[in-house]
Parts: sequence; structure tokens; C-alpha cells
Amino acid sequence: MDEIQVVVAHSERATLRVGDVFLKVDADQARIDTEVRAMALVPVPTPEVLWRKPPVLAIAAIPGTTLGRLGGPATGSPAAWAAAGAAIRALHDAPLPAWQGRAGRSVGALAAELDGECELLVANGILPTDLVTRNRRVAEAAFRPWTPAFTHGDLQIAHVFLEGTEVTGIIDWSEAGQGDPLYDLATFTLGHEDRLDDLLAGYGTAVDLDVIRGWWSLRSLLVVRWLAEHGFDPFAPGCEVDVLRARM
Repeated sequence: MDEIQVVVAHSERATLRVGDVFLKVDADQARIDTEVRAMALVPVPTPEVLWRKPPVLAIAAIPGTTLGRLGGPATGSPAAWAAAGAAIRALHDAPLPAWQGRAGRSVGALAAELDGECELLVANGILPTDLVTRNRRVAEAAFRPWTPAFTHGDLQIAHVFLEGTEVTGIIDWSEAGQGDPLYDLATFTLGHEDRLDDLLAGYGTAVDLDVIRGWWSLRSLLVVRWLAEHGFDPFAPGCEVDVLRARM
């Protein structure tokens, strides 16, 4: 029997790999429902769904490698990053799904969530006040009107696979839905700011870089405490806290 690899595991969900099969176990069936619906609609390569038996979703492995990971070095040529940008643009140009995604939260709700999180980060001594205050100010740029697009909602660099300059698959669609397209671009380049120009060359349209920077700060502020509480290290080199420090 093939060795079982734990890809990720915390109190909300876990992903295991057995040979060429990934088993996703999620306590919230709505997330799995969203993942399956989104993969059936998007005009980009996605994993094949092999079977589904709640609370488990089995999907096939896809060929290729990622362009890096958060906290690690970025890899791939400028052309590969441009190819990823073109695939993201194809997603954003697709017909809108019927539901809101993670990137579709209202400005008011997002600002309230951010304010509450910033207070906890300071009150609990997780981050220094000046770092939180500066990044809260930078995050303001993300609070503006935007045209909804079909967004992935958790488009981490580790979720897009390529062979050369061909995107072979995009995984983890549980947060997909209508949302702000610049959230996807910011999430993909989090910790790899120097590759943003290459990504945008393939994306094919100008974007407001202040909004991208705003999303870098906003996303990092919102996840630092959760990551620390679930066994991850946002203080590791190149990760979320370093992203926040870069704004200083």
C-alpha cells in the first residue's frame, strides 16, 4: 500500500495523499459543496473528482509543480508567472457564479472584522502596536468599490500547478465565488512581491498597486492569530509577519 502523507491538518479540515489520490476531510460540508460546484464551472484546469462520500472528497493528483510557497523561494521563469496570470484572468472573466465567495465580503463587514482583529493582535501582545497601526492604514486601500468577478478566494501560490509555461491545474476551491479579483492577485503574490510584474504581464490589464498592497496587509492581519492558534507559524521568514514588516 502507498504511504499516507498528511498534506495539511487542523481542527477544521485535513488533506491526505495516498499515491495519486488526495482525500479531503472537512467538517463543513458547505465548503466541499462549493469546491465541487466551482470546479465544474471554471474555465481553467482543475483536479478530477474521483468520488465523494461525506465528509470525504477524493480528487486525483495533477501533474506539474508550483511556482513556490509562502516562506520559500519563488521559482519558475517570468513566462511561467505570466502563464499563471493568464489563467487567473480567464477565471476572472468567466460568468459569475450564483454565490458569494470569501473575496466577496462587503467593505463594511471586512472593515469591522479587521478592526476587531487588530484590537486582539495588540491586546494579546501578538504584534506591536506600530506594526498593526501602519498596516491597518495600508489596508484602507482595499476598501473601495469593485466589480465582482469569479474568484478563487484562496489562491495561494501553492494552489496553482504548471509544467513549463502551461497551467496544469488549480486546486482548493472551497472559498470560491463572486469577489474582488484583486484579492486573488494579492493572495497569489503574498510574500513574493518581486514577481507581481511577471504575473500582471500575463493577466493583461493594469491594476491599482495600492489596492494589491492593501490586500497584502489586510489578509496578513486577518490570519496571523488564526495561524498561530492552529499550529502554523506566521512569524517564519517570508511569511505573514514579514509581509507586514515590509510595509514599514
